[in-house]
Amino acid sequence: MRVLIVLFICLLFVVGCSRPRGTVLGKAPKGESRTILAVRDGTTPPDVVLRGVMVEKCPTAGCWFRLSDGTGTLKVDTKNAGFVVVDVPLQSTVLVAGKVVADGNEVLLEATGVRY
Repeated sequence: MRVLIVLFICLLFVVGCSRPRGTVLGKAPKGESRTILAVRDGTTPPDVVLRGVMVEKCPTAGCWFRLSDGTGTLKVDTKNAGFVVVDVPLQSTVLVAGKVVADGNEVLLEATGVRY
């Protein structure tokens, strides 16, 4: 019985101490995730982390995608970060880090990294 308890505790440590799963493109996103609504309201710092679903992407080069998180949708530009999202399936949940910039009347995120 003791052996089973020790094995169970060891299993909990292994599972609890494991790294976040998923594939990282660019630099791994770190920090507290914010909402797209907060980004649009201007209540976030310029460097931000967002979590949402990839609902659309550049069909030819994968150099941008649209992220939706339930509070809104935002365009994410990846071309300056040195990676593309061609192989990331639509409707994937992603964590993306980047810098908020204005492009005319549109607010977008210049990505530095994505985890999916």
